[in-house]
Amino acid sequence: MIWGCYLILINIITYYMFGEDKKRAKQQKWRISESTLLWMAFLGGAIGALLGMRNFHHKTQKRKFRILVPLFLVLHLYIGYLILTHVAL
Repeated sequence: MIWGCYLILINIITYYMFGEDKKRAKQQKWRISESTLLWMAFLGGAIGALLGMRNFHHKTQKRKFRILVPLFLVLHLYIGYLILTHVAL
């Protein structure tokens, strides 16, 4: 239950951060660092990051985002699978 709430919240926040960074880029304002965006994706916000990349057309040309964000999602799915199968035993 707590993990589900955590994942929902971090994905919403990560999605918002991608949108906010895109808006700031257009306005030539202070930006959210790439490392912060990647950390948010790594810490559970990979779905929000992927949706943000797609919906805001943000960081889609950056190779490290195109590789790392989907990789983080696969990692999260694998960890979730391990947890669910271990709990089911």
